[in-house]
Amino acid sequence: MSSTDAKVEQMFQILLDPQEKGTEKKQKASQNLVVLAREDAGAEKIFRSNGVQLLQRLLDTGEADLMLAALRTLVGICSEHQSRTVATLSVLGTRRVVSILGVENQAVSLAACHLLQVIFDALKEGVKKGFRGKEGAIIVDPARELKILISNLLELLTEVGVSGQGRDNALTLLIKAVPRKSPKDPNNSLTLWVIDQGLKKILEVGGSVQEPPGELAVTANSRMSASVLLNKLFDDLKCDAERENFHRLCENYIKSWFEGHGLAGKLRAIQTVSCLLQGPCEAGNRALELSGVMESVIALCASEQEEEQLVAVEALIHAAGKAKRASFITANGVSLLKDLYKRSEKDSIRIRALVGLCKLGSAGGTDFSMKQFAEGSTLKLAKQCRKWLCNDQIDTGTRRWAVEGLAYLTFDADVKEEFVEDEAALKALFQLSRSEERSVLFAVASALVNCTNSYDYEEPDPKMVELAKYAKQHVPEQHPKDKPGFVRARVKKLLAAGVVSAMTCMVKTESPVLTNSCRELLSRVFLALVDEVEDRGTVVAQGGGKALLPLALEGTDVGQTKAAQALAKLTITSNPEMTFPGERIYEVVRPLVSLLHLNCSGLQNFEALMALTNLAGISERLRQKILKEKAVPMIEGYMFEEHEMIRRAATECMCNLAMSKEVQDLFEAKGNDRLKLLVLYSGEDDELLRRAAAGGLAMLTSMRPSLCSRIPEVTTHWLEILQGLLLSPNQELQHRGAVVALNMVEASKEIAGTLMESEVLEILSVLAKGKESPVTRAAVACLAKAVEYGLIKPNQDGEGGAASCTR
Repeated sequence: MSSTDAKVEQMFQILLDPQEKGTEKKQKASQNLVVLAREDAGAEKIFRSNGVQLLQRLLDTGEADLMLAALRTLVGICSEHQSRTVATLSVLGTRRVVSILGVENQAVSLAACHLLQVIFDALKEGVKKGFRGKEGAIIVDPARELKILISNLLELLTEVGVSGQGRDNALTLLIKAVPRKSPKDPNNSLTLWVIDQGLKKILEVGGSVQEPPGELAVTANSRMSASVLLNKLFDDLKCDAERENFHRLCENYIKSWFEGHGLAGKLRAIQTVSCLLQGPCEAGNRALELSGVMESVIALCASEQEEEQLVAVEALIHAAGKAKRASFITANGVSLLKDLYKRSEKDSIRIRALVGLCKLGSAGGTDFSMKQFAEGSTLKLAKQCRKWLCNDQIDTGTRRWAVEGLAYLTFDADVKEEFVEDEAALKALFQLSRSEERSVLFAVASALVNCTNSYDYEEPDPKMVELAKYAKQHVPEQHPKDKPGFVRARVKKLLAAGVVSAMTCMVKTESPVLTNSCRELLSRVFLALVDEVEDRGTVVAQGGGKALLPLALEGTDVGQTKAAQALAKLTITSNPEMTFPGERIYEVVRPLVSLLHLNCSGLQNFEALMALTNLAGISERLRQKILKEKAVPMIEGYMFEEHEMIRRAATECMCNLAMSKEVQDLFEAKGNDRLKLLVLYSGEDDELLRRAAAGGLAMLTSMRPSLCSRIPEVTTHWLEILQGLLLSPNQELQHRGAVVALNMVEASKEIAGTLMESEVLEILSVLAKGKESPVTRAAVACLAKAVEYGLIKPNQDGEGGAASCTR
């Protein structure tokens, strides 16, 4: 019974035994099965022991615990194994697997979502490699299986009886599986196919209302997930013809509801427009221009029915995103929104009307000179938003709108100052960011970016400003409270309020709402938080280092670069082994190396080199990781940089990397100037550069004695440089020079003779008589070796000096 086969059989017997229902034995058996499936050998055993059919029986029981065990075991079977995945799908049926997503039990739905993600990954890998499995068996076309799976997911979106959570999970899978991972991949055929087959179904979810019976079951996050998916699909299109087709399908869908289904149809059409405005806004703006849509929005704002007002006001808020439309609504809709805010008895309407006013009030962005409303109006709006935000009696779905309002109003520096002073509002904001209301994430991140001024801002050229004034062009003005001193004070207040732990929770969120744009905003905030050296300890203590890693490895190029720079700053000033404990420290290397690319700024290059220097000094395994990421050629390139700080940082980094055999081989290889560069840098005026270069030289000559004989060959000034090190008033430089001299003396009698014939002998004699120190010890050892060679005679007084040369 000790064999794996027997154990697998035994576990299935226990699980399928009706008498064992709910027993501890059954629970143990299900856990064992899951653990066994995580190992490839165990997964293979289960698969070959008729495991998929038996797992299907567990799924058919309908018991949540058994279904979870079966799904988690299937994850192990399908993980990174394409032929087993296809075989599993053929036994269970693609439709059957997808239908489990729609069950009411959230844990089971999530487990099914994880299984389908693993299946997608295995099939996509098969599409890349051709139709062969892990063991080389020829199997069916994985591209066809992939389309069947996606087709079933699209069907699930509009099926009645599917839970809201299941619908969200289906949207999440489509977001991850359909669009290309990189624009460099030329094939976007899957996206085009999904747009043709399923765009209407996605729009149906985006246009659905949460409450009424008979509608599709959706959650608070469903519409936002649909917006994210639509945006991803639109971004994945490559040409105008493809985009035109997308617009046409959206417009036809909206027209079909707007024109033939009475008021209910109009509401659904407007809700769909809102969904598009939050996703591919270009498509949303075109839909708004359809005949009668904007007029209906304005008209429905005055409706007596709360649901109708909600839909119309939300559409109005999203429509105000574009400057040209904001000006139209400022002219036509401000009085309407004010009316709604003052007269409506419903909190849900009032708060949305308030956000509409906030959005219009911030249309000038950070430009202090462009104010849409009278002085002080934005502060009043912000005060009301903070009041709503702190009100625990209101549901999170409504309070989210208060955050939306603040995300717009915090463009105004007066609002930022008041907001960071309000501790209760900050705590309410951070608490909301941890709630189930995921659609609040972007608004929270936007408000934090505004408060920390972490958006890109370039000081305008004074000459260009004068020219613009002369030409009577508008020149943006910065608010006096957006000066660096004010920003630093705001950052400290946010840190004290616990912003890092809130952002760490946001990064961990497994939701389509955590888009790449949202990740970029969080990366910007983190970079602002670690700008001051004294704040970095707080960021590390609250888990900032751990949260930055996923941000640096996934997201927009700008977001990844900002997160990598924040990681570099933390690695420079804190102990990397404490900041990134365990295996996590090895994940830091890749983001840091990415900052060495030429498209990054000089400051980013410098900070990356400093951070890599720290890592390279910790262990050989970390040095190997740096080598594996192909960082050495880039570091060498920066050793020739004109900027002295970058040149010095690159030399220090190379000095630490020189402890690795592979780097020593590079210096020892014939026909390169690496050694020459170090020797020449050891004679430079910049003391820190000399220290780094001389340190590298001392280490290399210790590890590779063959390099000692090459030093006189690389430059005629080598002796002068060595004497300069030995005569330096700086103890560190003197020590490095003494070690290089000792290594050269020990390497061969010939080199030792050259040194003893020069002034080096006299310098070493003086150094040998100094106080006990590493320099003295190295000098004495040099002279002792020269005596051993018979190049000099020992001093008559028995001291470590030299009386005469034997020559």
